[in-house]
Amino acid sequence: MDYEKVSAVEEGMVFLFDKPLYWTAFDLVNKVRIMIRSILGLKNVKAGHAGTLDPLASGLMIICTGKATRKIEQYRDLDKEYIAELCLGASTPSFDLETEIIERFRVDHITEAFVRDKLEEFIGEQDQIPPMHSAKMIEGKRAYEYARKGLKKELAPVKVIFRELELLSFSIPIAKIRLVCSKGTYVRAFARDLGMALESGAYLSSLVRTSIGEFKLESAYSLESFKNFLEDLKQT
Repeated sequence: MDYEKVSAVEEGMVFLFDKPLYWTAFDLVNKVRIMIRSILGLKNVKAGHAGTLDPLASGLMIICTGKATRKIEQYRDLDKEYIAELCLGASTPSFDLETEIIERFRVDHITEAFVRDKLEEFIGEQDQIPPMHSAKMIEGKRAYEYARKGLKKELAPVKVIFRELELLSFSIPIAKIRLVCSKGTYVRAFARDLGMALESGAYLSSLVRTSIGEFKLESAYSLESFKNFLEDLKQT
């Protein structure tokens, strides 16, 4: 066993992971903690994530162990990059595929040029109203707790910044967009707002987080490659 590297994992390291689709952030952190404990025998290892990602999204998450968890806040403050697919001409209560389509809109007037023009209007600081299907706190409860009961509550707008918005492809009803945005941005809410700006509707049909600051998805572990990494440490 490479005791020096094993000790480093316990003392504090920063790991990049590609979160599987349908997993919660808690699921991933818990799995990583279990793998470290079972493979390396580190029973008291501390682990936490530097920013959540919805179950219906995949991609980059930062997980810190040991003393590196002290850096979590600074990582949460970094800009994020996403590749989002928006389905135009329809809307759902959650603005993604968590809920069923409840309304449809015309799309025959939406052209690629129209989409590009509207994306330009989002660049810079925006007031964004978070989705009701979110973890925002309202009167001591998560917003989604009210939403799932069909209760409507007012959510205050928050300041977010869109630094880059690039239309990667467009074929009605799907618009594929690369976004670089500030912390606290809800891409689902962006889908809602872009749909309205296009005089139609839209919901988020796919989302991948590709970077957090300078950290890139291509450098991330899958669960299988992380397991191999830990087993190599044990066998060295």
